[in-house]
Amino acid sequence: MFPGETKGFTLYERNLNWLVKKRVIYRRDPIKDIPTQTYEWGWFFEEGTHECYTLFASKAKITTYRSLKWHLYVLWYLNNQMDQEEFNELVQFICEKRNGFVTFDVSERMQQSIGYEVSMSDLEKAPPNKARKVIFKEHSGLTHREKLSVVGQLIGRHSVSEADLYDTMLTLNDLNIKITVAQLAKSLNCSERTIYRNMTNTLKKEKELLNKTL
Repeated sequence: MFPGETKGFTLYERNLNWLVKKRVIYRRDPIKDIPTQTYEWGWFFEEGTHECYTLFASKAKITTYRSLKWHLYVLWYLNNQMDQEEFNELVQFICEKRNGFVTFDVSERMQQSIGYEVSMSDLEKAPPNKARKVIFKEHSGLTHREKLSVVGQLIGRHSVSEADLYDTMLTLNDLNIKITVAQLAKSLNCSERTIYRNMTNTLKKEKELLNKTL
């Protein structure tokens, strides 16, 4: 998830069926980075990986133009088989508030401007992305609580980093558990002081945004 997303006060449900029907790729597991350990449910990257893209995995929606542009950049990057016409159709679909992806109205002029800017991006360069250490397969078979236990066991063995906090925050959000310093410390088997020491301003904002989706 990109910083700047949160749940919008809207009745519109996210229409992922359209993306599936159009065979639009909106998630991708790491393809080049080698995992430290491989499991039936997924992978563990001790140093973290930036190659994991999982758009629309949580209830959070797009609330800023910056976040919208990043999402479209990732979609353009992951779907390099698309031609310009197909991408323009995708941009229009994502920008239509009734389809449940954005929480604000995007004018046709802005759609064209953002779409053109994104389509001119260098696809040889991966979009910026947060590092992840624990990657679960889409159909891992694990419950959310089992995932939280896995994250705690694997990350708890090592010193806590920004990537560790982000992984744990996402798992807690999936469980509909409010993200607090105390809950993070409990999940990662560390002290609250350790959490405070590693909680960057970016993660603080992310924590607030994720909690708003509950």
